[in-house]
Amino acid sequence: MNIAIIGAGNVGQALANGWAAKGHTVSFGVRNPDSAKAGAVDRSKFKVLTNAQAVAAAEVVVLATPWTATRDAIEACGSLAGKTVLDATNPLLPNLGGLEIGHSNSGGEMVAQWAPGARVVKIFNTTGFNNMTDAVYGDEHASMLYCGDDAQAKTAAAALASELGFDPVDCGPLLHSRYLENFAVMWIWLAMKGGLGRDVAWKLLRR
Repeated sequence: MNIAIIGAGNVGQALANGWAAKGHTVSFGVRNPDSAKAGAVDRSKFKVLTNAQAVAAAEVVVLATPWTATRDAIEACGSLAGKTVLDATNPLLPNLGGLEIGHSNSGGEMVAQWAPGARVVKIFNTTGFNNMTDAVYGDEHASMLYCGDDAQAKTAAAALASELGFDPVDCGPLLHSRYLENFAVMWIWLAMKGGLGRDVAWKLLRR
């Protein structure tokens, strides 16, 4: 599968390394391929392109940008109509203490508005990049919560999460991004302020 990851930060690179190890072709889309941040990408493994170039051949597009850069990044991609778009962003406040929007709207829903025709799935937003590198805790696989309105896109998202070692959990329609983005706030609090550190993850238990 051809995957374009928009954003070359920790989340994007963790996802890229995991999927490349599974045989996928992954490229990065960034605002400036010659920037210092883009220079952190291993170019022996990945192409670093403009957003539009990365998206052109991609079957799946992953948004792994800071929230403040997300709308501009989407616009720089060109049309995303018909593409499966995995939204890993969160509309966090600058102090990481909460969300800029919520309850009556969500970042996932805004992404769908900014990318008309895209098949948006909210996923990879509820945990830290370290868990994307290693999602296994003893005998348990960390849960990866996701939601969206397109069944085919959700199936693709769940398969990609499984390849990284996650236990994917379908949380319903894209409207439920309003809840998943709050899971992100709580994970950040537990990891950063609650004293638990980054090696914590959500797990849905089944009987």
